[in-house]
Amino acid sequence: MTRFTIVALLLLFFGGALAVGIARFFGKSGSRASVLVSIVAQWLGAYVLWTFAGGLLLYYGIVTRYDGTLFGVVALVLGFLHYRTRVIAGREQAALVFVGGQLAWLVIVLFQNGLFTAPK
Repeated sequence: MTRFTIVALLLLFFGGALAVGIARFFGKSGSRASVLVSIVAQWLGAYVLWTFAGGLLLYYGIVTRYDGTLFGVVALVLGFLHYRTRVIAGREQAALVFVGGQLAWLVIVLFQNGLFTAPK
């Protein structure tokens, strides 16, 4: 699943980059394609950073469970929502979706590792 997620994100990124190049060639630099490329780059970067941090946390025993594949699925869904918000509501609201997605993922990781369970 992780390979599929990475391939899908890379295809979106390079397809968007091609669309941006074509849009700039025809004089439309602020197109939806440039917004798409920017959002894919943000979520791809977040995926890389979360996977790296999760691997380090697992290696040093700080967390007992980290599922990077689940973040790939979350990133795809929230990336789509991020894009729609950016197109409809603007940059500031789209930034809230991105930051909120990161905080939600942090809560998911903490929940998976038992932070929110009652002590026995």
